[in-house]
Amino acid sequence: MLFRTSRLCLVLVVVTAPCWAYFEPHTHDACFCQLSGRIDECTCNIDTVDHFNNVKVYPRLRSLLLKDYFRFFKANLKRECPFWHDDSKCAMRYCHVQACGDGDVPVGIKGTAKLKKEEKEEDTCGGSDKELDYLNKTISAKMKKDLVMWTKYDDANDNFCVVDENDEDAEYVDLLLNPERFTGYKGSSANRIWNSIYLENCFRPKSYYSLYIPSSKLNSMCLEERVYYRAISGLHTSINIHLCANYLLSHSNGLSLTDPKGEWGPSLVEFERRFSPETTNGEGPNWLRNLYFIYLLELRALAKAAPYLEQETFYTGNEAEDFDTQMAVKDLLNIAKQFPNHFDETTMFTGSAQAARLKHEFKEHFLNVTRIMDCVGCDKCKLWGKLQTKGLGTALKILFSQKFNQKKLFQLQREEIVALFNAFGRLSTSIYKLDNFREMLEH
Repeated sequence: MLFRTSRLCLVLVVVTAPCWAYFEPHTHDACFCQLSGRIDECTCNIDTVDHFNNVKVYPRLRSLLLKDYFRFFKANLKRECPFWHDDSKCAMRYCHVQACGDGDVPVGIKGTAKLKKEEKEEDTCGGSDKELDYLNKTISAKMKKDLVMWTKYDDANDNFCVVDENDEDAEYVDLLLNPERFTGYKGSSANRIWNSIYLENCFRPKSYYSLYIPSSKLNSMCLEERVYYRAISGLHTSINIHLCANYLLSHSNGLSLTDPKGEWGPSLVEFERRFSPETTNGEGPNWLRNLYFIYLLELRALAKAAPYLEQETFYTGNEAEDFDTQMAVKDLLNIAKQFPNHFDETTMFTGSAQAARLKHEFKEHFLNVTRIMDCVGCDKCKLWGKLQTKGLGTALKILFSQKFNQKKLFQLQREEIVALFNAFGRLSTSIYKLDNFREMLEH
C-alpha cells in the first residue's frame, strides 16, 4: 500500500561527502570511512556512542537479556501474508523455530501465577470478587461492548505495531534457543520484503523511485521523513550485521545448508559485500551511520520511559530472579538517562494540521512494515523481524504517544517491553560487532 506523502518543511541540512572523496578504492577500512563525526539528525559523535555502548551498555544488556522475563517472546508465526500470495517457504533446517512447550514457560509469564497474586493482594486490601461482580452488573451489555470498542480504538491510535500477544495462534518462543543468524534465506522472496518496505512504505523524494535513497537526496526531504528512512535503514543495517557476525561458515566451506553440523561465525567477505562502497554504489558507509541513528532513537525511548519501566515488576514467579531483573533494569535505565545527547523527538510533528497528517502517515507506513513481517518465508527470520520491528514500534509509541504523560492511560504490554529491550539489545550488539569487523579489516 502506497501512501501519499505530505510536505512539512523542517529541513536540517547535512552535507556528507562520499567515501571516495577521501579514500582510494580497495582501502581496507573503506566500509568505516564515514564512521566518525556527528550522527545525522543528532548532536553527538559516533566515537562517543561507540565508547558508551561498548563499555557501559552492551555488557549490561548481554546479561539482562538472559533473564527469563526477556528470553520468552510471544508471536504468531502462522499468520498469512496480507499483501501477496507467496509459497516460497524456507525449507532449510536453520529456518525452523522451536516453539516452547507448556512446561517451558515460567507460570508468571503465562499469567496464571500473576493473576493469583493480584487476587490475593486485592483481598488483603479489603476488596472481594463478589463486590466487583455486583458493581459490574450495573454496566449494561451495550456499555460493556462500547467500552471494549473504545479501548481498541484508543489502542489503535496509540500503537505503531500489529498486536500479536492476544492472537490465539501466538506461541511463546525461547529467544536463546532460536538465535538470530544467517539461515540461507535469500533470493526473490527475501528481496521482495525489503523492496516492499523501501518502495511502498517509506517516504521518498519527489520523482525518485530507486530502492535506496542516497544520502544526497535525503536533504530534500523533511525532518520527519528523514527520521523515518534513517530508522528503517538503521534497522536493516543492524539485521545485516547480525547475519554477517553469525554467518553459516560451513556453507561457505562447501557443506550443505541442511547439514546438521552447522558452524557459525563472522564473515568478513559477507560484511564487505553488504557495506563496501564498491558494492553499494557508495552508500554502505551511510547505512552504517544510520545504525547509530536508530540506536540513539531507541536509547531515548528507554530513557524517556524509565519512570514507567522502573515501576514494572518483571514478574515470572521466581522471586529471586524477578528482584535481580528489576535491579538490572534500573541499573541500565540509570545509564541510559545519564547519556548527554539523546535523540530529540520534540522537534517532530509540531505546529499544524499538516504535521498531524504527516504523523498519521508516519504511523501507517510503519504499521505496514510490521504487517510485512508476516510475508517473510523463513520462520526464524520472521521471528526476529517481528521482534525488532515491534521493539522499534514500541520506541516510537513512547516517543510520540499523546497518552505518554497521562500515567493512568499509557500502558505497555509485556511483549512490548520484551521487544523494546531485545530490539535495543540487537542494535547494541551490532555496534559492538562493528569493532570486531574493523579489527578484522586491519589485520
